[in-house]
Amino acid sequence: MLIGRLTMMRKMFAMAAGLVMLAGGAGAAIASPNGVWELDSRDTRIALQLCGDGTQLCGTLVWLSDVDYNKQYERFLNSPVASAIKQTGPNRWKGDMQLLGHKINGTITQRSETQMTLQGCAFLVVCKTYQMFKVSE
Repeated sequence: MLIGRLTMMRKMFAMAAGLVMLAGGAGAAIASPNGVWELDSRDTRIALQLCGDGTQLCGTLVWLSDVDYNKQYERFLNSPVASAIKQTGPNRWKGDMQLLGHKINGTITQRSETQMTLQGCAFLVVCKTYQMFKVSE
């Protein structure tokens, strides 16, 4: 009888642990992506905000550092980078974007309140991953 109870308790504990893991894996939103984000190269900043139905992500190129190679990109300042890209999961958006004149298909994943990852491919073969860090709200 005692062995039967222990077995039943183990099964109940395993089921409860499984439910907790499922609920935790549902992926609650970390924080709002709204704010200005700087690429890890420290030469480009993008203002991001939720838009459309409130789950989509929009962004604008708002700052370039004064390094020489950025002069060619100044014409893209204040132009859209992301226009209502769709949320594909908690803290994750995927769609077509424009980055410094290049059309890319990419994914933005918010890792924490202050860090995101931008993974994108241009021409389906040139792919790059950028880390982005929040610099202001």
